[in-house]
Amino acid sequence: MKKVEMGVYKDKLISLRNRLRGDVNNLADAALKKTRMEASGDLSAAPIHMADVGSDAYEQEFTLTLMEADEGTLGQIDAALERIRQASYGTCEDCSGKIPKARLDVLPFTSTCVKCASKRSEGQFATDNS
Repeated sequence: MKKVEMGVYKDKLISLRNRLRGDVNNLADAALKKTRMEASGDLSAAPIHMADVGSDAYEQEFTLTLMEADEGTLGQIDAALERIRQASYGTCEDCSGKIPKARLDVLPFTSTCVKCASKRSEGQFATDNS
């Protein structure tokens, strides 16, 4: 892949990373907001009904799950930026083939071509390296 093309993907990755970092920070604030209010003794926002307590617990767990997923994506973005630095971006890490630009346009942080990603999701790559 040409340096100019890599530069376009680098800009996309940096933009996506910045947006996700903001999302993670906002999710963390939302997840911890209720805990901080209860710890400070501010019971005005504390749920009174047991169903509300369950809903709040579910919302907090859901938010933490979203944060975890975003953190995983941030790790993939950082790895893609490292591949750009090493000039190996756009090459499948499993088969060393070229990752199509259409795939990189949709998932700029991907490290595999469609075929290898499919094998990974089916659990076949560990047994079939062809």
